[in-house]
Amino acid sequence: MARSVYHYIAELWKKPYEGEMKELMRQRLIEWRRQPSVVRVESPTRLDRARELGYKAKPGFVIARVRVRKGGQRKPRPDSGRRPKRMGVYGYAPAKSIRLIAEERAARRFPGLEVLNSYYVGEDGRYKWYEVILVDPHHPAICSDPEIKWICEPQNRGRVFRGLTSAGKKMRGLRKSRGIGGTTSYKWKRKQKERLLKKRHEASRGARDPWQVAERISEE
Repeated sequence: MARSVYHYIAELWKKPYEGEMKELMRQRLIEWRRQPSVVRVESPTRLDRARELGYKAKPGFVIARVRVRKGGQRKPRPDSGRRPKRMGVYGYAPAKSIRLIAEERAARRFPGLEVLNSYYVGEDGRYKWYEVILVDPHHPAICSDPEIKWICEPQNRGRVFRGLTSAGKKMRGLRKSRGIGGTTSYKWKRKQKERLLKKRHEASRGARDPWQVAERISEE
């Protein structure tokens, strides 16, 4: 079966620091370090990922590459007396993810645009780079597009600062799960199976194994 160009782009980005991408990423990072922290770019670095997240090559869409420092918060060492345990220098991390911080910085750099989504494009020992997809909610090409005109509604103003983007929802804990055993669909399937096997709940008194009951009936 024929593969699209997006498939091959995605395959290269699975291991961006190995093979054919290694030298290219090295040259990119050297160039990106010398640029400002927020830079507008003409086209996405990862076209496949940008298209998955809603990007279109049409007026009203803007791509910004944002550089964010890695690691936790740096705090000055107190000069007054404290136990080493209470110095409070290490182990302090921001509650927001680095990706969400990048989205907020892009939104402040372009105050008239709304953040649609973002994706990872590279990192070195000190920084991480993300590309943020921004949309102009007042552009006629956006307001007339049935797939993206929802962002023109007034309830979506400042959505990145209210935790409504994908990174914001993840930071708010709306994507967490206790695994497949903690989902509603799994519990419903388990109870349905117990009803079919005429098995009472294992926590109730007098719970019995349906297979033992079947063996006992066959012996009789």
